[in-house]
Amino acid sequence: MSQTITVEGMSCEHCEQTVGDALEDVAGVESVEVDREADRAIVEGDVKTQTLVSAVDDAGYDASA
Repeated sequence: MSQTITVEGMSCEHCEQTVGDALEDVAGVESVEVDREADRAIVEGDVKTQTLVSAVDDAGYDASA
């Protein structure tokens, strides 16, 4: 299952990596593609959207579904 979440506040490659790492640490996530220019992350896996949003928020970025 593919989900796209909006991520605000990313300004560099390090930001993309931080968001990607936070999402990859969530149980059930199979793969992550983060694009700071599009302000989004595409996540493959069987995970509740709110869990993904919370993981990004905890990493210091603003996320929404």
